[in-house]
Amino acid sequence: MFSIRKAATIGLAAAGLVLLGLAPSWPQAATPAPGTPAQGAPSQPGDPFGEEVTMTPKTILYLKGTATWDNAYESLVDAFKSLRGFIDREKLKTDGPPITIYLSTDDTGFQFQAAIPIAEEPKAAPRGDLAVGKSPEGRALKFVHRGSYDGMDTTYDAITNHLDQKGLEAKDLFIEQYVTDPVSTPEDKLVIEVFVPVK
Repeated sequence: MFSIRKAATIGLAAAGLVLLGLAPSWPQAATPAPGTPAQGAPSQPGDPFGEEVTMTPKTILYLKGTATWDNAYESLVDAFKSLRGFIDREKLKTDGPPITIYLSTDDTGFQFQAAIPIAEEPKAAPRGDLAVGKSPEGRALKFVHRGSYDGMDTTYDAITNHLDQKGLEAKDLFIEQYVTDPVSTPEDKLVIEVFVPVK
């Protein structure tokens, strides 16, 4: 499973990526620039593929962690459970779907921020691995993956091909936003929006 993000990272790095700062953001306004998914990319008619969007920063509660590719999905689900536990205890209002911000990757694993947008900062500051920050902002391309987390190789290959074909330079960061709840949705029914910030 390491090849999911490894393939994307290699392709994105080859496109000349630069690491962004801490914390994620959510796309608010979209300017369509649709492409055509590469053959085999899990999608449905009408799914965005390379659609240009502008991500605006949101306040997020996040958990920074590391994981191996072999236990990637389980590590992310555990992180979201921890975030939800804090949100429930503090009676916070969420302000969007959960996201994962991939900060760095290599052959064996990755560093990430699992995050949930919140309407306002908690009265009591989070402790331990939890923190409050802002989500990434700026121009990005939006793609959609449908199906299992392990099957995302095809989507990331299609994204890399799209960037190459369009001659686009991506930043060294990518974001997955979970349209379906990663904690309760069967893994083969996931719908994940992938945001690739571009220069």
